[in-house]
Amino acid sequence: MTANEPGQDPIGTDNPDGGNSGRDVRLSQLDARLKAAAGVEQARTGTAPRKPDKGYRQGSRVLAELVAGPAGGALLGWFLDRLFGTAPWLLLVMLILGIIVAFRNIYRISQQRPE
Repeated sequence: MTANEPGQDPIGTDNPDGGNSGRDVRLSQLDARLKAAAGVEQARTGTAPRKPDKGYRQGSRVLAELVAGPAGGALLGWFLDRLFGTAPWLLLVMLILGIIVAFRNIYRISQQRPE
């Protein structure tokens, strides 16, 4: 195929030393046009990206506490059981403490009012 056939991009037409700056210029122009079109579309439809509201963030924190508290307590209890050979008692104690700490933290989170 030669450079004049349809479907071929001329490479280096803007640069006399044969580099590919012509392709870079076209891509940057296309990128600028796409960003401008996306901005116009967001302004038209009112769908500009925004931060999650505080209620959503609080829900995520509650979920993290509900999972991490018991999991951390169980992991720590399992490790201590392996270390001291007291299976399954430290696992159970630390699991219960992890659940208590998780519910205490969830109660604290629930006392904060979303805006």
